[in-house]
Amino acid sequence: MTAEENIKSLGIELPDLPKPLGSYVPFVRTGNLVYLSGMLPMKDGKLIHPGRVGEEVSADDAVICARTAAINALAVLKSAIGSLDRVARCVKITGYVSSSMDFTEQPRVINGASDLIFQVFGEAGRHARAAVGVNVLPLNSPVEIEFIFEVREG
Repeated sequence: MTAEENIKSLGIELPDLPKPLGSYVPFVRTGNLVYLSGMLPMKDGKLIHPGRVGEEVSADDAVICARTAAINALAVLKSAIGSLDRVARCVKITGYVSSSMDFTEQPRVINGASDLIFQVFGEAGRHARAAVGVNVLPLNSPVEIEFIFEVREG
């Protein structure tokens, strides 16, 4: 199946593009690479679970947040390239997790995004990755995730 077919089979409806929260653009394309700005787990203009993971947000809810951020990223990517079927591969994901001092499951949280990208793109969705714990993120978000994709001319 194609990436576009996979999105439909997963029951995912891509949202409207999130509006930038500052002086930046949602993506930059250079050559065959598309760099996406940090994505937050926003739905209908609001964070789905605000707070720090290990305090106000459970690890399981944070995994859902990472998946939601990835869905938002796919919406931005599709707007940048027209069709997700033009993705050659996901190159890298960098995930930031606003964590309590004793929380150490950042990789499991960011798996919420990584697993979705693999479900959508198959082997082309396997990527390099970093999962980093931080003190605080914009809007009191539990996660923020950056993406780099390689695309084919179309």
